Amino acid sequence: MKKIYYIYIYIVCSMFGVIISGCSDLEVEFDDSYYVKQSEEGFSAVDVDAVLKSTYSKLNTIVGSTCTGVSELNEVTSDEMMIPTRATDWGDGGKHRVLHTHTWDASHSLVLSVWNGLNIGVYYCNQILASDPTILQEAETKTLRAYFMYYLIDLFGQVPFRDVDQGINENPEVWSRSKAFEFAVGELEEVLDYLPDGGPEAEDHTKVSKSFVHALLAKLYINKSVYLSDTPAGPYTFDSSDMNKVIEHCDAVSSFGFEYEPNYFDNFNQNSNNEKILTYTSWWNGQWIWPQLHNSQGGWNGATTLGSFYDKFELNDKRLYYNPDGNIGFGFLYGLQTKSDGSYYLNRSGEALNYTREVLLTGNSDYDGIRVVKYDPDSDGGFVLMRYADIRLLKAEAILRGGTETNGETAESIVNELRTIRGASETTVSLDMILDERGRELYWEGMRRSDQIRFETFTKTTWEFKSTMDDNRVLFPIPELAVGSNPNLEQNPGY
Repeated sequence: MKKIYYIYIYIVCSMFGVIISGCSDLEVEFDDSYYVKQSEEGFSAVDVDAVLKSTYSKLNTIVGSTCTGVSELNEVTSDEMMIPTRATDWGDGGKHRVLHTHTWDASHSLVLSVWNGLNIGVYYCNQILASDPTILQEAETKTLRAYFMYYLIDLFGQVPFRDVDQGINENPEVWSRSKAFEFAVGELEEVLDYLPDGGPEAEDHTKVSKSFVHALLAKLYINKSVYLSDTPAGPYTFDSSDMNKVIEHCDAVSSFGFEYEPNYFDNFNQNSNNEKILTYTSWWNGQWIWPQLHNSQGGWNGATTLGSFYDKFELNDKRLYYNPDGNIGFGFLYGLQTKSDGSYYLNRSGEALNYTREVLLTGNSDYDGIRVVKYDPDSDGGFVLMRYADIRLLKAEAILRGGTETNGETAESIVNELRTIRGASETTVSLDMILDERGRELYWEGMRRSDQIRFETFTKTTWEFKSTMDDNRVLFPIPELAVGSNPNLEQNPGY
């Protein structure tokens, strides 16, 4: 008779996972929910349908749940979001504050949980691929594995890789940034012919598709000079052949029929799929997006934008604010919040709710700071993981970085087409302007840090409450528990 062993994944010292039970309580507990099924003869095949479903669910690592995930690492560390402490609320041991001030270390709980989630996602994919999947299942799985690896490359600069046949006493190999990059690109190029097209009329936008693969390849190629640089913080040299690859993949995405959504905020509800390339099943897992306007409203009373970021918008820009019914609107909530009958929403003290521009890292009331509402809580169309406007702006950027114009489009025509639809004035286009435009279009969609690194502003400039300019911060540390469990992992410089 075969003996079956359940071998806990190496990701966090082979034993520990991080469970965040609420925005005010943090516990580190034993977590036995992720395991490798193995017999004395080696790996035992898994139920492919079940594990593939679990792998899609693992995309929640990107979305985050109750102030966690890749989205927080990419946003709270940037110039467009902060999570200040309000009295004793949202203190959480300072974990949000140190992200914004760029003073985190290798023991940070959110860094650990993201590392766990992404590596578990990769291992789930390895299990599926060793279990005789169908051609479609194999293509989906390789795409998802490349997607998890993309974030490991971007956030940590190295990727542990455990074969399903490795025993518990074998330390996983650790791939360099360049090796992981080439592997992910190769996998994505290999599966293109075996996936459904995707596009606005796709039956299910929560599943990967050809259009998503092209979009992810565009993301990888636009960042290739960052990922393969000998100096992770730059300066970067963008090769024209890589920029032409970006343009090629952006044009391929366009060929599937995507178009700009005329009402910007319909991208974040059930009303439109015009721009949605990939979504996660529910936006509510990104709970920090919805502000608590009153105790009866639900949601979370945490994150704010920065005044300097708010100032990047023209007042007539439709992305700034939209109020369809005279009640709470969408976009940036600033000033008195009125209802359709002219009365005011109330803060927790029963006074008229007046969101202020002024906000501090600590010692705030519940109304300090400009709030952002992007998703409609009454119309859940899923959390947007990849969107058409992002891809169009990548094409414009690639042209400015030396790529060849195609389809009669210039960087300026691409950007000004978008700005016209969004109600903003036409303007001269430069790389600095592209970074600002990506902020205006894609704010709080979980990518700002990566953009700022590519444009060399993440560690080279300061903003409210962030004075640190440490080039080592372009990469997060490998969690100390992971380094302790696998001697093949080397801590990133500066930690």
